[in-house]
Amino acid sequence: MSFFDLPLNELQRYLPAREEPEDFDRFWRQTLAETAEFPLNAKFDLLDEGLTTIDAYDVTFAGFGGQPVKAWFLLPRQRKEPLPCVVQYIGYSGGRGFVLDKLAWPNLGFATFVMDTRGQGWSHTQPGATVDIAPQGTGSHVPGFMTQGILGPHTYYYRRVFTDAVRAVNLVRQQPAILPEKIAVTGASQGGGITLAVAGLDTAVAIAMPDVPFLCHYRHATEIVDTSPYSEISRYCAAHRDQTETVFRTLSYFDGVNFAARAKARALFSVGLMDDICPPSTVYAAYNHYAGEKEMAVYAYNNHEGGGPFQLRKQAQFLRELWL
Repeated sequence: MSFFDLPLNELQRYLPAREEPEDFDRFWRQTLAETAEFPLNAKFDLLDEGLTTIDAYDVTFAGFGGQPVKAWFLLPRQRKEPLPCVVQYIGYSGGRGFVLDKLAWPNLGFATFVMDTRGQGWSHTQPGATVDIAPQGTGSHVPGFMTQGILGPHTYYYRRVFTDAVRAVNLVRQQPAILPEKIAVTGASQGGGITLAVAGLDTAVAIAMPDVPFLCHYRHATEIVDTSPYSEISRYCAAHRDQTETVFRTLSYFDGVNFAARAKARALFSVGLMDDICPPSTVYAAYNHYAGEKEMAVYAYNNHEGGGPFQLRKQAQFLRELWL
């Protein structure tokens, strides 16, 4: 892969007009209020994974519509409570995976909450455990999740996922082991897009670390790359030629650019300048509209892997300097 998007100096100034529906805030207030009527009904089951320094819990809580969502909750065994907490969201195709793969943050001294992504988890390295209960009448869609229920915001798949993600933060705040004012949200790719959504919907979140974020600037993404998962949208529009504007109106309720404009959390973004999955201009569209204090980590010669372990190290330094 070579450079294919705007030069870096133009990316840093790239501020496209936002495509935002007039009822964006009302839609999300109503969505979250409807789910708030359901108790969280959280269940924490202590696991025996043979860990000597971490206490690990298998969690079930009520997400969108009161539907059960799985998660991991990890705490350093030798701790002085309460602790800052990192809430982690997962990339497209992945589920919560295995506890043994999620030990970096608790070993750094942070409580960690890893949310499963409903219906996903077909990745062989990150299996999932949460069923997606889709509303009836979601209609035709391209295999995958990008176009499931895409003809209206109330039926669209990510309405359920983003609501789950906000509920996860609400649950973490209620735990006596956690400092509620020191919650960071993070994730790579789809997890980065979910991070932006949560930062925009719950402005009390202190820190957001969207890593090579997906789910941003959708229309532009489909116009400059034909890679999956954005290609799911392109394929749907190619088959349903008369529904293109309806599709992008629905997506405007779920665009990370619009959530970024509402976020207040201090943010650490990352971008790969050769990323043909989440193109740099889509990442910078969200970054340049981001309303809170922010910084960007740039990985010039990397594709969608972005900074990988380099970015994790940078995130760890970022949080430790602020909170530990």
